[in-house]
Amino acid sequence: MSFALTSGAELQWVGLWVIFGIVAVSIKSTAWTAAVLGVFDRSRGLALGLTLSGTAVAQIIVPPLANWLIMVVGWREAFVWLALGWGGLTFVVCAFFLFDAHDRHRAPGQQANNRPVDNILSGLTTREALRDSALWRLAISNFVVMLLTMGLTIHMFPILTEAGISRSSAAWLTSLSGVAAICGKLITGFLLDRFKPNWTGGITLGAAALAFLLLDQGRSSPTLIVIAMLVNGYAAGTKTQITGQLTAAYGGMKNFGKIYSVMAALMALAAGLGPTVAGAIYDYAGSYGPFLAIGVIGCVLGGGLMISLPAYPAGHGASRQAPSKG
Repeated sequence: MSFALTSGAELQWVGLWVIFGIVAVSIKSTAWTAAVLGVFDRSRGLALGLTLSGTAVAQIIVPPLANWLIMVVGWREAFVWLALGWGGLTFVVCAFFLFDAHDRHRAPGQQANNRPVDNILSGLTTREALRDSALWRLAISNFVVMLLTMGLTIHMFPILTEAGISRSSAAWLTSLSGVAAICGKLITGFLLDRFKPNWTGGITLGAAALAFLLLDQGRSSPTLIVIAMLVNGYAAGTKTQITGQLTAAYGGMKNFGKIYSVMAALMALAAGLGPTVAGAIYDYAGSYGPFLAIGVIGCVLGGGLMISLPAYPAGHGASRQAPSKG
């Protein structure tokens, strides 16, 4: 049966994408981040980096896999095989091995003096989180940098071709960002565990300004373009990881899911607005130059805002137990 492009088919197409968007955003990073940060007290950054590297690895494996399935069985069956194969494997692994701090404390023999888990995990209430200036600064910084870098990522191909890069070379250069993203997650995770996380995060996100600058000023130099792609991929691969660790540090784990879900929603909003903003600027100015200039300024300000975060509040550990009663 052919897929006729009628109004009904268009409505079905939009409806499916709405469902996919809701489900994807609901589980995208919140579940994995909460599970890792709720279990690890030491080496949190590296553990989170290793976990979230799975996304970057999937971005390398799934496109050629999906293309192969489409060539062999067709695009309709390819959806089914990806859902049953890739999705089925994910479901089984999560069902048997994905646990967070709440699950650990609910396990038999793990509840200290039978105290409720909410009394074991420390952190801010949702109202306290809404009034916390550190979390606000973190949210604003992440939103600005996410909006700009996602705009750059989605428009990277035409930016490169506008600079005179061939389509085949542009595709190869774009793939560099995926490799750099994996390196960014692992290296940043290592640095977050050993140095001040706000400085590590601020410098990493602020470094994204270099990618905008090099693409704007060095479009005639292949070397500078390669460096820009590597820098952008490195920084882009760390935003979720940095935001998760700093959210846990300033908000604690007691209501981490609620607090981080707001951060994730802002990231999703920024990811949606970024390409639209970049496209609107291009349509108005006739080139990507103004957007790249704005990217330099915005990433520097976003990184500086994160560096300005205060010292960690005391007692916001992932699973520190409250003192036993007399």
